[in-house]
Amino acid sequence: MKKRIWLLMGLVGLVVLLTGCTEINQPITKESEGFWNEYIVYPLSWLITYFATLLGNDYGLSIIIVTLLIRFAILPLMIKQTKNTKAMQALQPEMKALREKYSSKDQKTQQKLQQETMGLFQKHGVNPLAGCFPLLVQMPILIGFFHAITRTREIAEHNFLWFDLGDKDPYFILPVVAGITTFIQQKIMMAGMENNPQMTMMLYIMPVMIVVFAFNFPSALSLYWVVGNLFMIAQTYFIKGPELRKAAATGTAGGTKK
Repeated sequence: MKKRIWLLMGLVGLVVLLTGCTEINQPITKESEGFWNEYIVYPLSWLITYFATLLGNDYGLSIIIVTLLIRFAILPLMIKQTKNTKAMQALQPEMKALREKYSSKDQKTQQKLQQETMGLFQKHGVNPLAGCFPLLVQMPILIGFFHAITRTREIAEHNFLWFDLGDKDPYFILPVVAGITTFIQQKIMMAGMENNPQMTMMLYIMPVMIVVFAFNFPSALSLYWVVGNLFMIAQTYFIKGPELRKAAATGTAGGTKK
């Protein structure tokens, strides 16, 4: 399982690297050719420019609006991810029993544990890597934002709040906020699954990756990620709110009894 997660993260990083190195110095226009330019980069550039024109050339607010539109568009996928996470949470007692049954660390026992665990997932129709699928969907959008911003002069040269959209955040505030909101969003999503080592690993790896990326890319990308995370936090809390409040009440009650 860990190997699969690392492989997935490696593929994401490779996609970012390879895509980010192509045509980066060529302005994006309606005449730009190629699937990537015609169906991802130019539409994003056009959307941002269109809403900015409606808002008095405020490209920062325009990016926020486009981000929310994208989040609403992929909302069904995110809801499916949340439901899968809830199903994973329901399986925690059985997974704990399997870990206790195959507690020995020798290779044969661990292989048996993995086989039984995967069998449990298949039986209940749960995909342990489903939490990574939204990331795979968002990566092309994130890279498309990067190209749209850097290859559209009007966007790259515009400033918003304390930063320039086309440059790094001079105070590194947005990258840090992006990492913190990523952690909070995943923490809420994984509530009740703290004993799952794979999910716990992802909980800490993803925020670090986001911060590292955000330190090296235009501030507009960090703005996109922060707004998207806030949307996800609200969405996840709306879906899992009753469970979270119940868990918090139970914990408080337990503390009172002590």
